[in-house]
Amino acid sequence: MPVTTHFFPKGFKWGTATSAHQVEGHNTNNQWALWEQQDGRIVNGDVAGRACDWWRNCEGDFDRMLELGLNAHRLSLEWSRIEPTQGQFDSAALDRYRAMLLGLRHRGIEPMVTLHHFTNPIWLAEQGGWENEAVIAWFARYVRVVVDTLGDLCDLWCTINEPNVYAVLAYVAGAHPPGIQGAMPRSLAVLRHMLMAHAAAYQVLHERQVLARVGLAHHMRYFSPLRPNNPLDALVANFQDQVFNQSVITALTKGQWSLALRQGTSQSARGLRGTLDWIGLNYYTRQFTMFDISSRATLFGRVIEPAMLREAEIFGYRNPLQTEISDFNYGEIYPDGLWKLLQRLGRLEIPIYIAENGLPDADDDQRPAFLMQHLKPIWLGIQFCYDIMGYYHWSLTDNFEWSEGWRMKFGLYELDPATQQRILRPSGRLFADIVKSNSLNRAQAEKFAPHILPRLFPV
Repeated sequence: MPVTTHFFPKGFKWGTATSAHQVEGHNTNNQWALWEQQDGRIVNGDVAGRACDWWRNCEGDFDRMLELGLNAHRLSLEWSRIEPTQGQFDSAALDRYRAMLLGLRHRGIEPMVTLHHFTNPIWLAEQGGWENEAVIAWFARYVRVVVDTLGDLCDLWCTINEPNVYAVLAYVAGAHPPGIQGAMPRSLAVLRHMLMAHAAAYQVLHERQVLARVGLAHHMRYFSPLRPNNPLDALVANFQDQVFNQSVITALTKGQWSLALRQGTSQSARGLRGTLDWIGLNYYTRQFTMFDISSRATLFGRVIEPAMLREAEIFGYRNPLQTEISDFNYGEIYPDGLWKLLQRLGRLEIPIYIAENGLPDADDDQRPAFLMQHLKPIWLGIQFCYDIMGYYHWSLTDNFEWSEGWRMKFGLYELDPATQQRILRPSGRLFADIVKSNSLNRAQAEKFAPHILPRLFPV
């Protein structure tokens, strides 16, 4: 008999993920608030504004989580609310975060708290942000205040979200503040400081909370050479993988800087060793790359956008891309990349959380299949005894997507930022069914994504 149901372990964490600036509204004291005021920085001139109105009414969305049956949610704290002036902490902001965590707990939803998710207080930005080595001590001080105030409501901590993405978008691509382009040495210095701040926060959390579980959310992409038989394409794809993906893992598990991160520093990475109780994997897509001597800012690998591969030929090479591409050319829908990265992380023998996974899909015609196709390799990894603890979908509702503004729709709920009206999408109904049954099954695929049945449940 063919298998028609893939069950997940009892107690598996089913959740969604958000970040403070993207959902709270009226965050006016961080570097992103200033960035949004500059012409041309955000698509369509959008601003976060009221966002999803969480600072006033997160509880409405907590109720929606409960209706979906979720038992987990990943949220972040806004450093600039908690420490609006350097060294001065706001008890009212901490009280509001206590109310948020209590609200989740009362609904049976376990919080994973992220301590830094892309935003910095203005006072920090004015002193060089993460380029300033002093940020390591300042971050540790902030973390100490947070754990002392909120530690009775949370013991699952994510120190920093996607330090590699922060460093690249802010100092190489120039798409995030401070908007520096092509500054690879500065980018690598920022990444080193973020990893050292993670290690400092790890020590603080364990000193103040005996049972703390501490990790970070690591964005990983699967890098593919455009021309697999071209040794230079393969070389730059491997190099980009080592810098973007592996350097973070090596630093935090072995206490060693990779070749790239070692450049220009005498700082030791020994103190970073063993500072992961778990690792969060943020996975969205893969990236094609080809050798280009002029692309120094991207380590001599020219990034090839998925939509370009729809052409019959590109640079003289025929690449018949068969997978789907998400809205706005955000990325190729490639669940095999998740499986390959899970195999790598599984060898670490530490717990794994899928801390983010999703795609922009306003009409929701791709997300149901995307969801099931990405849950399949997670289920498979569990069968291989990888310690995968939970899945956090990005995101519960549409939200402010940084430099992309409001145009990218990642939510299980459609959200109108002007009216704050929310409408559950079909993918939300599918996710609720997966959570309720704690499984992927053939009936779900038949109802929500029949075209992928042969891939999910081969006869």
